[in-house]
Amino acid sequence: MRKIPTWQTTRRALTTTAVAAFVTGGAFLSAGTASAATTLAGTCSGAVNGSMGDTVAIAGTSVKELVRKGARDYVNSHFWTVATVWPDSIADTIAGKGALAVGQVPNAAGGTIAGSAIGGTVATALKGADHLGVLDSTKAEVLSAISATVANSCGLTTVATNFTPPGQPGAGSAGTQQGGGTGTTPGGSSGNLSNLIPGTAGGNGGTAPMRDYSGIPTATAGTAVAPGVRYPADGTLPGDASAPQAGQGDQSGQGADIRDAGNAQSLSAPVSSNDVQLPMLLAVIVLAGVTAGLVRTWVLRRAS
Repeated sequence: MRKIPTWQTTRRALTTTAVAAFVTGGAFLSAGTASAATTLAGTCSGAVNGSMGDTVAIAGTSVKELVRKGARDYVNSHFWTVATVWPDSIADTIAGKGALAVGQVPNAAGGTIAGSAIGGTVATALKGADHLGVLDSTKAEVLSAISATVANSCGLTTVATNFTPPGQPGAGSAGTQQGGGTGTTPGGSSGNLSNLIPGTAGGNGGTAPMRDYSGIPTATAGTAVAPGVRYPADGTLPGDASAPQAGQGDQSGQGADIRDAGNAQSLSAPVSSNDVQLPMLLAVIVLAGVTAGLVRTWVLRRAS
């Protein structure tokens, strides 16, 4: 029996150890990269956050009951398959599949993963599973029923947490216009104005149309109306100190439309047939005088 030197044995051991360490390290690195690039959604519906490019996956347990319901509905409508299609067993199978990749976070602010995509992934994961039926046609129909049930109840909205809106042209930096000049775009940002179309919008940028101020009324030089035109020539301006005010002198010379309030005049009362006239008043006075004379004469006679 040939005896191997000690140094050769040591070298072989070191080589084997290095190879094993390299393979093990590579496996750990691969697992870490895959884990970091996969976002696991808690359910098959709702919103899921992740980085752009991440793979979105769902747990098989999140669709277990939907798979059971889809298979059971098929059996209820095809009663002759009750012995070959087992909904409970199919549901347990999908629950044991672990994470199922259903889509990806797009390179945008967000996106959607349709329920049909999730249903198709579940049906693909169940291909070849037990208790789907005996005939290939039955298996295909059961998988189709399960896929439809999952599609009707699932659907994800993806949100990219590291998305940054497209940068606007840098503020304050000079941009080159058509013809070699520099200019600034409306709004304070500068850029190449020759590539911007007024009124455009969206991710490719653009400039807003100039605002139209033509409908706003403005005072124009030379068009103001003089006060003499706006007021009558024989009238007075409001607040004119030269115009007579209330309680200042006679206003009889003013027109009725510009007299101050409080300039009242007495009005004669209407003549009535019951009023006492002057002749009757004189007769009463004469009668009173005659009566007084008679009374005086009578008193003097009694006294004598």
